[in-house]
Amino acid sequence: MFTVEFLNQLRSAEVDTIAACLPCGARVLEIGAGTGRQAADLRQRGFQVEAIEIAASNYAQDRLFPILDYDGRHIPFPDATFDVILSSNVLEHVADLCQLHAEIRRTLRPNGFCLHVLPTHTWRFWSTLSAFPVGFQKAFLLTPSFWRRAKTLPGKLLGVIGAPFVALAFILAPFFPARHGERGNAVSELWLFHPRWWRKNFRANGFDIVSDSPMGIFYTGHFFFGRHSSFARRARWAKHMGSACHLFKLRAATDR
Repeated sequence: MFTVEFLNQLRSAEVDTIAACLPCGARVLEIGAGTGRQAADLRQRGFQVEAIEIAASNYAQDRLFPILDYDGRHIPFPDATFDVILSSNVLEHVADLCQLHAEIRRTLRPNGFCLHVLPTHTWRFWSTLSAFPVGFQKAFLLTPSFWRRAKTLPGKLLGVIGAPFVALAFILAPFFPARHGERGNAVSELWLFHPRWWRKNFRANGFDIVSDSPMGIFYTGHFFFGRHSSFARRARWAKHMGSACHLFKLRAATDR
């Protein structure tokens, strides 16, 4: 199941692929930096890194890097500041993509480019399926502790009666999956997270696609198996079950 520690390990594993795309000593901006794990890793590799994130981020209390808060719409840097602008699992959460794309074009240097790591349709599919065993796991692990707490309450009979309903809620939740991103629902995200959808979006917002390819690591939104599966094993799974993320390299279109 999800832990910030395991999320940081995943993001660090992706950095090798990202760093191989960066010019030596490049000035990099990471948008939506989360905990700052990737920004910290890139700075340790000799890149000049700035990082921004919204103040209401779920990871605001787990930051590992000096991150500048911003409003999610306006990049707080002058025009033509960065060689590379990076985002990792961020754009799907942006409501106004046109606005952010325009800001990215504004703050990129003339020969700069951006890298976007995005969840895939296969990630959406396996995340939906993995919710079922995770729901049973939560019911099994949490219900005993719920029962113990319930028996110490003044209204312990009500608590004991309610415990099975808590377990049932965990078991039924996967039948009503929530969307992950800003658009659509858990079903339409099978298309909205597809690389073809993102190619259309990038081209419509003034970017040429230099390259795009799978990141080559398999995991789900529920981090099923968590740290119990090595990254070498996850790389093998990705060849058969699909990569969780896709990497796009873009340049501002010259005909705009």
